[in-house]
Order: sequence, then C-alpha cells, then structure tokens
Amino acid sequence: MSDEFKISLAQLNATVGDLSGNTQKVMEAWEIARDQRSDLIAFPELFITGYNPQDLILKTAFQKAATSSIDQIAKACAQGPAIAIGGPFYDENKLYNSYYILADGKIQAVIKKHHLPNEEVFDEVRLFSSGNVDGPFQIGKMRIGSPICEDAWHTDIVETLAETGAQTLLVPNGSPYYRGKTEIRQNVMVSRVIESGLPLVYLNLVGGQDDQVFDGGSFVLNPGGELVLQLPQFEESIATCVFRKSAEGWLADTGKKSRILDAMESDYFAMVIGLRDYCRKAGFEQVVLGLSGGVDSALVATIAADALGPEAVRAVMLPSEYTSETSLEDALELAKNLKCRYDYLSIEDSRLAISNTLSDLFKGTKPDLTEENIQSRLRGVLLMAISNKFGEMLLTTGNKSEVSVGYATIYGDMAGGYNPIKDLYKTRVFDICRWRNENERPWMKATGTNIIPINIIEKPPSAELRPDQKDSDSLPDYFVLDGILKILVDEDGTIKDCIDEGYSEEDAKRIQKLLFINEYKRYQSAPGTRLSKRAFWLDRRYPIVNRWNE
Repeated sequence: MSDEFKISLAQLNATVGDLSGNTQKVMEAWEIARDQRSDLIAFPELFITGYNPQDLILKTAFQKAATSSIDQIAKACAQGPAIAIGGPFYDENKLYNSYYILADGKIQAVIKKHHLPNEEVFDEVRLFSSGNVDGPFQIGKMRIGSPICEDAWHTDIVETLAETGAQTLLVPNGSPYYRGKTEIRQNVMVSRVIESGLPLVYLNLVGGQDDQVFDGGSFVLNPGGELVLQLPQFEESIATCVFRKSAEGWLADTGKKSRILDAMESDYFAMVIGLRDYCRKAGFEQVVLGLSGGVDSALVATIAADALGPEAVRAVMLPSEYTSETSLEDALELAKNLKCRYDYLSIEDSRLAISNTLSDLFKGTKPDLTEENIQSRLRGVLLMAISNKFGEMLLTTGNKSEVSVGYATIYGDMAGGYNPIKDLYKTRVFDICRWRNENERPWMKATGTNIIPINIIEKPPSAELRPDQKDSDSLPDYFVLDGILKILVDEDGTIKDCIDEGYSEEDAKRIQKLLFINEYKRYQSAPGTRLSKRAFWLDRRYPIVNRWNE
C-alpha cells in the first residue's frame, strides 16, 4: 500500500461568482474522496470563482472573498486527502491565475500560470500577470507537477517540471468546447507524455457559462501515451485513479473509459447543456419561444425540451394571413410530439391596427421590407409580453447563416435572452434535426425519437412574411451561402478564396457585404452556445462601422 497513490478527479460544474456554491461542491466532493481514502482530490482551473470570470476577477473584493473561501476549505478539510484547486492569487500588486495545494489545514503551495492565452475567447493577458515557472509539489510519496491549462500546451513548462523531479503531471483546465477539440487536446497531451516520460492527468471543467460550454472529458495517460481513464463528456463526474509505483516510475491503473461522442452528438449535447445551465445559473425555470412551423424554431423547441423538460417550454404560434396551413399543422404536431405547452395568438388584427396608424405617414409609398418587419416586431412584442408576465425567458431562433447576413429582424425575431443555435449554420440545422429524430439519450428530458415532423425538415425554408415567400428569393441556396460563410467567417478567408473553391465572385462579394453591414445587429443579439472556433462574440470581433473592401 505504501507504493499506491490515489488521485480523485472532480470534473464538476462551477458557477461564476458563486463562491459559496462552488465551495459547497468542493466540500461534498472532498468527502467522497475521503471515503475512498484518496491521497489527493483535484479540481479544475479557477474552480472556486468559476471560469471564465472575465472582469469580475479584477474586483478586489471578489479576489479577497475567493481567497478567503480557499482558506476556509483548507481549514475545514485538514483531516483527509489534500486538495488541489484553482483560484486567483494576489501578490505585490499582481494578480495570478493560480493553483492552490491545500494540506494539513493550510495552503502548502501556490502555482502560478505562466503562459496566458490571448486568443479566441481568452483575454488572460488583460486579466492576469504571468507567473514564474514553479517546480513540483510533494503530497505523500508523490511529487506532482501542475502546468495550468495553457502551460501544458507548451513544451518548456513540462520539460522544467520533469527536470526538477516531477513524477506525475496534473493539468487543471478551463477548456471550453468547440467541434473537434477532444482529439486536439488528447494529441497535445500525448506529446507532453512522450516528451517527459511521465503519466498525465488532464482535468477539465464541465457545464455552461454564458456562450461557452465546458465539455469535461477528463482523462489519464500513462507513459507512452496509453489512455487508461476517460471521464464522460458534458457530465459531472468524480473518479478516483490509482497510481502504483514500479521500477519505471508511477503508473496508473486502467479504469473506466467513457465513450467519446461524435461531432453531431457533441454539438447537440453542448446546445442542451448551454441552455440548461444558462437558465439555471440565471434563475429561469421556464422558457418561451415563437414556433413558426419552420426548422429553426422546431430545433430550438426540441433543444429546450431536452434541456429543461417539456413542461418548462411554452411554444407560441403567431400566424399572419401569410402563414400557410402547412406551417400551422407542422407547429402543432411538433408541440404534441414534445408534449410542451402550445398557444395560438394571431397577429392579423394587430398588424392591421399598426398599418392603419401608419397609413397617412406611408401614403404614396409602396409596401416593402418595412411592412414585413412590422410582422416580425409584432411577434417580438407579444413574446416579450408573455416573457415579462410569466417570468419565462424568451429564446431566439436565428441560425448562424441568418445571424451572419442579417436575415433576421432586429427588435423582432432577434428579441430574446438566449439563442441555442446561434453558432449552427442552416445546413447543419437540418443535419442536427435528422440526428435528433434518430437518437435518444438519457440526458435528454424529452422522450422519444422522430419528434420533429419530417415535413418541417424537408419543405423549402420561408419566413412567410409575404405571399409565396422563400428564403432563396433573398439569399443564395443555403449550401452555397454556408460554403461562402465558412470561408469568410470560420477561416477568415477572402473573396479569392471563395472563387478558388468554385463559388461565384458575385455571390461572394454580396455575402461579404452583408456580413460587414450587419455587424451592428450581432452586437445587439442574444448570446448563444459556442460550437466553433469562430463564434460571434468573443471569437470574432469586428468594428460596427467598417469600410474595408477587398
């Protein structure tokens, strides 16, 4: 037993700013580790404050409260396993992203993050000072090196830790999800293991915070890169890994290996968790959305039912004289399949009243987009009234294709508090709908498959704001539009790049212009689940006024 060392991995969901709630999670997890006779329980990066705290971490009172919480944990957990937990550390007028080692009732060591990420959603150079490279810490018979998140993506920190006697690497992370990131993380960590010859514990946060979703997926690698433990993605989990000392050093026993999700399921799970945690952490128990009979609102309604339960979802059909009978039937069928509340509020009388109010002022002009937008804004007014009256958060339903080119009405269908599909291109909306119709998982709160009527998926998309309207009247076909947008947005490409991929110069220039002139709408849009490395908000930041022209 003297050559055995147990590390409990606490892959848990922290809430930004909830110091007491996060502390309670630490205490409960520590008790589990104590009962399992672990030597150490580890928590992710900045767990005590929640991640990403952004400018909240700059408030002196918050810093003091966070470090006080860590002191309290150390004293309360003096008899039992040591604790490794992320939190802020302030010293000599500098603030550090740090990892605290607690044992015997006090803080034994503070490790400061050295490499500060300053890309994508990260602004750590703005928030923290870079710490010196710290050596390993000793817990019992094991010397552990802890490169904090970004530090493990660089060779120098791990090399220094190995040279200064580390026997195992423990990497705490606040690493948010984007499509394909699981494989990238594991490949980088395998490189660190092979370079150092040390086993490695990769511990990640889980849960939603604003637009970001932390997907967990923590794992343990033995020297050589062998995967010996894999925690689930997107779910809280506490697992204990047993290390045994051999002639070659410490080796981890093989444990449970949870299934790695494919890209389609990962995206859907991320949207469910993103909405579920956004509502839970913001204090909303119910949501409302406009259900048009179209594919976007159908997917959002399904995500909401899977996230919160059908009983927490109100779907409202708001038809005008341009709403087709097919849309009415499709929306009602979806609501019945989901078993959510369905309300019907016609906007015809309201639209007529506004038209009469504006008739003298608009005399001599021809009907145009103005009249179409009135319908959308009327729906927004009614949905916000329901939201205010019943305390239900309004969900908006614009996909990434529409958000990119402004094919959505500001103060109309863009009204709302959260948009689960904001980073999902229209073509992928269809794919995700088909995937959900074919799959059911234990973490989904709506039951059954084939929930979204096939007609909703297969009929030509339309906003139904004028007779016989189709989205293709105003935009290129979605496979063309999305192809161009992936080049211009996701790859930050040029018109020439679009042409080289076979798209017409006319289409590419038109889409680029729409992309630029609708920046002001995106600045006022609701947050939504981040699924890619180029989501609108922190990943891609452009000026509202922009005269750049290739």
